[in-house]
Amino acid sequence: MQSQTLLVPERVFDGKKIHNGWVVAIDSNRITYAGPMNGLKRASSYTKKELKGMTLMPGIIEGHSHLLLHPYNETEWNDQVLKESPTERAIRGSVHAKNSLMAGVTAMRDLGSEGAGYTDIYLKKTIDGGIIPGPRTLMAGPAIVATGAYGPKGFHDGVTVPLGAVPVSGRDNAVKEVRTQLGNGANFIKIYADYRWGKGEPSQPTFLQEEINAMVSAATTAGRYVVAHASTPEGMRRAILGGVETIEHGDGGTAEIFSLMKENGVALCPTLAAGDAISQYQGWKKGAEPDPERVAKKKKSFQLALQSGVDIVFGGDVGVFTHGENYRELELMVAYGMEPIKALRSATSLNAKILHFDELGTIQKGYLADIIAVEGNPVENISQMKHVKYVMKDGVVYKDK
Repeated sequence: MQSQTLLVPERVFDGKKIHNGWVVAIDSNRITYAGPMNGLKRASSYTKKELKGMTLMPGIIEGHSHLLLHPYNETEWNDQVLKESPTERAIRGSVHAKNSLMAGVTAMRDLGSEGAGYTDIYLKKTIDGGIIPGPRTLMAGPAIVATGAYGPKGFHDGVTVPLGAVPVSGRDNAVKEVRTQLGNGANFIKIYADYRWGKGEPSQPTFLQEEINAMVSAATTAGRYVVAHASTPEGMRRAILGGVETIEHGDGGTAEIFSLMKENGVALCPTLAAGDAISQYQGWKKGAEPDPERVAKKKKSFQLALQSGVDIVFGGDVGVFTHGENYRELELMVAYGMEPIKALRSATSLNAKILHFDELGTIQKGYLADIIAVEGNPVENISQMKHVKYVMKDGVVYKDK
């Protein structure tokens, strides 16, 4: 691309609100101007790119992804962990990374390799090195679970199988694993604060409070942070009090728990699209049948979260469903009661702040040029996020239709 580009859309969503008649100037990989055309000096020196009828906005920041997973209706999670080698999963991940970028996802937080060791860290390296196209990423590495809690399960005690996360028990063992993962390149630590101990059982808390406290302390001492998979009130409570930065899923969250999250500055990543997808894989005919219990429960907890005022992270658990269809989470956030403008903020400026993507998520002078354009106005119709026509990451154009 030209080193200086002037993008001329119908409107600009700057990460906070819509502006009609704005233009955005790019020099190399930085935004140099965002505002009315008559406010830009030497506009003629830029190469103009018309984006008629489109909304220009910051690139989407995906808050909960698994680049190494693909939809469970293609291959069950157990079989992906047990039968797909890290090499195969890395190749799949490279395709997923490109598909995500083409869908307007210019940055993402990936929540664990799910049995593939540090393959996610190596995938990040190839993206950052320009070997393959993909979003900017923050990677969790293998993730950490309490001994005995995670899968795959169902084998007799003489069989050793790869697990979807690293099991630990006790304060010292937990701290050692945090440090190991950070030393191997994890950008943050993911823990499972609750999980199903037996097949068909409801989730129960996993770690003791002292274990969570120790893992958070070890991570923050190293300048990193911890996030927690948690869906039960007690699992969420322990994670919140332990100092995690985000709660993933939160299906069983109560008004009291969401209030505690808000008091402690902990954000919620609800992953609505994963539950919706899994319910459909299990036979639910969406639109033709009543909501299954899982979906009804998710709607209720999400609405309680909205009422509490807790920060809500856009993140769909993509990988459970198809990479590149990240917009499904935005559609559900709105369908479950969130204002479209707030959903878009969640996916841009708010996620940039909460997930530590500095200089991203906002269209303003000095910020990095991660910019996309979609047909129409997604504030009026959130489903327009399906129609990404222009993608720029770090000043480089990857899509222009």
